[in-house]
Amino acid sequence: MRDYIEAMLSSGQMQIVNKEVDPQFELAAVTARAQGESRRPILFNNVKGSSLPVVSNIFGDRDRLCDMIGAPRGQFCQHWAELLKGSGGELVVVPEADGEFYEARVADLPHITYHEKDAGPYITAGIFLANDPDTGVPNLSFHRGMHISDEEIRVRLGTTHDLTRYQARAEAKDQPLEVAILIGPPPLISLAAASPIPPEDSEMALVARLAGAPFRLHRCRHIDLAVPYDTEIVIEGRILPHVRRPEAPFGEFAGYYAPQGNNHVFEVLGVTVRRGAYYHALICGSPEDHRLLELALNNRVYNHLTATIPGILDVACVPNLFNTVVKIDKSYEGQPQQVILGTMGVHHDFVKSVMVVDADVDMNDLNDVYWAYLTRGPADSRVMVFPGVPGFYRGSKPQNWGRIGFDCTMPLDRRDEFERKRIPGVAGIDLADYLG
Repeated sequence: MRDYIEAMLSSGQMQIVNKEVDPQFELAAVTARAQGESRRPILFNNVKGSSLPVVSNIFGDRDRLCDMIGAPRGQFCQHWAELLKGSGGELVVVPEADGEFYEARVADLPHITYHEKDAGPYITAGIFLANDPDTGVPNLSFHRGMHISDEEIRVRLGTTHDLTRYQARAEAKDQPLEVAILIGPPPLISLAAASPIPPEDSEMALVARLAGAPFRLHRCRHIDLAVPYDTEIVIEGRILPHVRRPEAPFGEFAGYYAPQGNNHVFEVLGVTVRRGAYYHALICGSPEDHRLLELALNNRVYNHLTATIPGILDVACVPNLFNTVVKIDKSYEGQPQQVILGTMGVHHDFVKSVMVVDADVDMNDLNDVYWAYLTRGPADSRVMVFPGVPGFYRGSKPQNWGRIGFDCTMPLDRRDEFERKRIPGVAGIDLADYLG
């Protein structure tokens, strides 16, 4: 991540805060305000209580994600799907350079509290690296971690994650599961962690393939794992078997507080920091969080639909994972309905609503999407309602049930009537030339 941060700094794209900020609420408040006005990343050089600078909103812009993988703007899904089809990728373990890493404590890291009723400071951008206890295949996944002490972090493992299954298998043998929490790894690690691949495949090998060169790792100092060499901070430890302790409440991606529950305990065995490290933090539910979360769902939807339905152009989740927008090159009536049905079957938790739009609609702008729905056909006959279908995995309650699909496309035999009006030259206008 350091190379990317420094590229943002040298190009003037990074917002910089030199004023001291309090990690309790103030840092998150400034970040949220900045995200409301700009998609640019933000760097805090002076965080109270820690010598480490904090960076946020690295992944908050879809165009930057395209740049990270060399995709044309607006074609992330197509390009990423092609990249994931490859195989191989060379990983090489190298020794640490003298003096490049130093030992630290959890207390040395920024302790950021984001929301008013959070139970305490949290690690929100940590990527958990663990090996399958049976096959040794490494896995990458995002999980939140609640700071307790230098020796303990309490973590929430989602029920659908591979790491949860790894831990359950280790626990069945009365064994802890060794895990490294990566903070600030190379951006491709974050993209791979957010992407669905078969459990028998290595996400680390995927990163090496995407990097186009042997991908460097180094051995952990306290556990038997190899981690990406260029990671800024690595917290080494193990998830204990048969131990659960209170964790949360915490403000999560849907915009509400996850209630307190008895969750897993991560025993900290060591913290390794690169000299000159940056600490990556994200606000759960922010544009940065949603861009990473939607990677997995978008890719699954795109691959599923393109295998059976023609004309699939792109997929997005707006404003969050519960609403999937699919852009198509419509070629026959009934195609949007097929897309709705196909998308509904991709993920039983998150696909609560599906909206299908034409190629000329900005799928990332719900105002444009709803405008298309309201102006391109009748409101009552272009909706598909699926009552009583269970939804989000914490959604045993009826408010999380039911699904709905919207056909926002224009009728094929009346396309001439729906040519969008244009004002020539708007994009080239500089108001400073006109306003005194």
